[in-house]
Amino acid sequence: MVSMSADSLLAYEQQYRSALLDDVLPFWARHSLDRDHGGYFSCLDREGKVYDTDKFVWLQGRQAWMFSALYHRLEQRGDWLEIAKLGIDFLKRHGRDEHGDWFFALARDGRPLVQPYSIFSDCFAAMAFSEYARAAGDAEARQIALDTYRNIIRRKDNPAGRYSTAVPGTRPLRNFTLPMILTNLCLELEWLLDPEEFRRDAGGALLDVMTVYRDPQRNLIFENVAPDGSHVDSFEGRVLNPGHGIEAMWFAIDLARHWQDAATIELATDTMLDILSLSWDEREGGIFAFLDAEGRPPEQLEWDQKLWWVHLEALVALLMAFNSTGRVKCWEWFQKVHEWSWGHFPDPRYGEWFGYLNRRGEVLLNMKGGKWKGCFHVPRALWRCSLELQAMAVRAAA
Repeated sequence: MVSMSADSLLAYEQQYRSALLDDVLPFWARHSLDRDHGGYFSCLDREGKVYDTDKFVWLQGRQAWMFSALYHRLEQRGDWLEIAKLGIDFLKRHGRDEHGDWFFALARDGRPLVQPYSIFSDCFAAMAFSEYARAAGDAEARQIALDTYRNIIRRKDNPAGRYSTAVPGTRPLRNFTLPMILTNLCLELEWLLDPEEFRRDAGGALLDVMTVYRDPQRNLIFENVAPDGSHVDSFEGRVLNPGHGIEAMWFAIDLARHWQDAATIELATDTMLDILSLSWDEREGGIFAFLDAEGRPPEQLEWDQKLWWVHLEALVALLMAFNSTGRVKCWEWFQKVHEWSWGHFPDPRYGEWFGYLNRRGEVLLNMKGGKWKGCFHVPRALWRCSLELQAMAVRAAA
């Protein structure tokens, strides 16, 4: 175990907690709330001004979950619960089609814009309604969460359903993202599920993550694999998404902690460190957005961008791994990612974090939210890092 003082750990903890409570949450509370129609604006420019009023259901769910979780698990502040309710009520009224599937995008007033092609809208709606039900004691939200979760499980082997653009049978691929999210979603909804159902669904998702998508020879997570888990020599088959792989490893550690599964914690730590070693930009610093497993040109033209969420998830994963294993390499990597991230992403003038940097770490897009960035990765990571650092400080002081 690395030796460090409780005071030094608490200094880190204060940095993360202050950024959460004094900067990031107030930014979204000031700028994102739609008091006229309900829900949240996610398309905010650098100063927080709304530049597009479309509402993306997965981001509505993420923000409602965030404020519900902080109310339920951090501090029972009435304004946080009221903000969560603003999103929950909007989603209750407008979020689903007649089959119970969640739309991808809505107009400001809730009229549907984009069909429910993405099961990830459902995943974050389930998280939001589950956490709001716990925070507010809302029985209707509880039932919506459970119904949505069961619908996800029913659809998981064909998540796009009738909206799939692939020609069946030519190149069947299994995508990593849903099993990854399920390892976290199951743990979030454990309080709602039968013990056997929880163990089956969470265990199955974790097994997929660690044995189907993880290549045991290279110790890397592949974004797409053939139905039998083998690799496919194509753009999709070779793509590595370091952020997904790293985020999935802290989901795995979280679930393994719950089950007191030390072997999975060690394996997840190994995998996360190997992903970081491969994807760290030795020339400019930071973590690449995408890589090709064979070193060929990636399909994604934004492959060398430095994205906010990738670095934030790495900070969470490294602290969780260090707190669970005491491995020096995790703390060394944490310090490295911490220094680069805090030196490039936070906006000292208008608050919150920039999302999109070029390879050199210069701001590429200076908006604070859009179709893909909302009130989620930044506050969740700040909160989770604060919790890990606090636990480490308590242990160091003992």
